[in-house]
Amino acid sequence: MKHSGSADLSLMGGYIPSWLFDRMTQLSLAIVEAILVEKGHKDFLSRMADPFWFQSFGAVIGMDWNSSGVTTAVMRALKQSLNPHSKELGLYICGGKGKQSQQTPQELLRVGDQTGLDAGYLARCSKLSAKVDNTAVQDGHQLYIHSYLLSDKGDWTVIQQGMKPKEKSARRYHWHSEGVDSFVEDPHAAICGDQQGEILNLVDKKAKPTQEGIMDLVQEEPKRMVKEIQRLMMPTYGQIRSKDVDLKRLGGVLKLAEESQTQNFEELLLIKGLGPRTLQSLTLVSEVIHG
Repeated sequence: MKHSGSADLSLMGGYIPSWLFDRMTQLSLAIVEAILVEKGHKDFLSRMADPFWFQSFGAVIGMDWNSSGVTTAVMRALKQSLNPHSKELGLYICGGKGKQSQQTPQELLRVGDQTGLDAGYLARCSKLSAKVDNTAVQDGHQLYIHSYLLSDKGDWTVIQQGMKPKEKSARRYHWHSEGVDSFVEDPHAAICGDQQGEILNLVDKKAKPTQEGIMDLVQEEPKRMVKEIQRLMMPTYGQIRSKDVDLKRLGGVLKLAEESQTQNFEELLLIKGLGPRTLQSLTLVSEVIHG
């Protein structure tokens, strides 16, 4: 699953006039139909996974603001124009902005019923792509858009966007279902953006020892591990402070990991309740214990 790139945009509000959005919807359908006829589904999904082509596509259909709204407008127009014709086009759009993004697994189940695709696998890919960009890669942008495009052959592209309100910036991430076997070891072909200092990237190949250290902690008995972390938080030790670790949440995640017999880092990312702060806490504890 190749993460083909990202784009940094200014965070802007506002709305699109209804007459313009209607034209965008009609034009987007015509362009996609032409690409599918001439090049096929794989070519279209590959294009959508390219942040530069995506931006150009948005401008061509009428969304020529170079801002965060491009992502919202383009995906909304495509979902509205393509889904009524999904059966004949062999193309489906799931997810979207805010609450719509949370409906992606249910929408994928319906697609699976219609096409015979493995909806469980597709939903897992959806969740993992979101968890990687929102939790395993901590660059300060919180996801609020998650759109999943897939063909009736099972090829897919994920487009998601996060915002950093204080900086008034947004970052769009593109994934494509070709080229990489693992979500947790260098799944990104490129992450392009303005330098904003150090970030936490636990899916970088160089982070493999940290992943292993975290998994060692997760596979310990939860009560024993919480006591050990409490000891590390003592003032005399000084390397971990109480503000760095939410012990209640961390203990809950460790308990869930034990109950579900979590075996690897990919499975850990999918545990309910594991957010950026908890994973950051596990990373810090692992660095202190294992070096």
